[in-house]
Amino acid sequence: MSTLPHCAYFEAGRCRSCVLIETPYPAQLTDKERRCRQLLPQVPEALWLPSVRGGTADFRNKAKLVVGGRPGSVTLGILGRDGDGIDLRDCLIQEPGIRHAIPQLAAFIEATGLAPYDVPRRRGELKFVHLTLAPSGDLMLRFVTRTEQALHVLRKALPDLLERVPRAAVVSVNLLPEHKAVLEGEREELLLGSSLEMGLGDVSLHLRPQSFFQTNTAVARALYAQAADWVASEGPDSIWDLYCGVGGFALHCAAAARTGAAAMPRVLGVEISESAVESARRSAADAGIAAEFVAADATAYALGAPAEETPHTVIVNPPRRGIGAELAAWIERAPAHRVIYSSCNPESLAADLAAMPSWRVRGARVFDMFPHTRHLEVMVLLERRV
Repeated sequence: MSTLPHCAYFEAGRCRSCVLIETPYPAQLTDKERRCRQLLPQVPEALWLPSVRGGTADFRNKAKLVVGGRPGSVTLGILGRDGDGIDLRDCLIQEPGIRHAIPQLAAFIEATGLAPYDVPRRRGELKFVHLTLAPSGDLMLRFVTRTEQALHVLRKALPDLLERVPRAAVVSVNLLPEHKAVLEGEREELLLGSSLEMGLGDVSLHLRPQSFFQTNTAVARALYAQAADWVASEGPDSIWDLYCGVGGFALHCAAAARTGAAAMPRVLGVEISESAVESARRSAADAGIAAEFVAADATAYALGAPAEETPHTVIVNPPRRGIGAELAAWIERAPAHRVIYSSCNPESLAADLAAMPSWRVRGARVFDMFPHTRHLEVMVLLERRV
């Protein structure tokens, strides 16, 4: 049976985002595994767990769509090199719930009369529509606009939107008045709801409009479950989750520890985003988990904490740049016993591990969060050398 999905957009040269879509999926995964093994030669082959597959279609839980075209002919997708909109409403990597909603959103935009933002001419109103799909089928919809006038129009048109997209649970408008190559501005106005509930089994995570969540729900569930298994096997009395986001690792590890015989560990999450911390606190309260979450820079928090507060287990899930020299040096000298490092960039992971020679890898796994691209997630379990 063929493992090659058919993408008319790619074949026509209209979208090349999935650069590996014409490579059979098993070969994609093998290449990613080979890359991680080459970058992390200190990991014995026997310690690599089977990779978690991301799928070939219907796997992406979010879409960040450029609003293009013109009134009467709105496109939702990406911009071409000439600045014109390219419609991608039938993109096969999006989850079906997102694909189903996009035509309804396009019709809604047409009905509002709001003009798509014209990038070359720097005029118009609507810049982007962001969609996030929860496992329940509920949606978060975010409209990125240029002016207050567009906000007023969208607020007034909310009943029409809900009639067209009845699974919308959260609706917001983000204002981005400047002409910048970014996906959103700082100001967010809620029109409906407050957070999207991502049910992931034992724990549900609340996502606010500007919160980060992994793009592949099934792989994210496996990622959290693997970390929870590693934590539960040791039964630590304390856990820090640095770069915790909305609390995915902290809460899943706490839930796993709660079901074991050992006492509930002290769990602390540190995240620079106030919005994400608020989401994590709400998720912890809903799950009945006594975890603490602090809005702070992860490195500054760790460096400023007294040595006696160092936890048994440290979890880090940094952005692509990695944890950096300062936090790596802190982990190298801190009296922790275990580290779980989840990375979306094996190059920065390799550099950070080289800066922590007192630690050895005890387990590793590739999570194919981003099929058809060269991106991946890899997670390693570290123990201090004796």
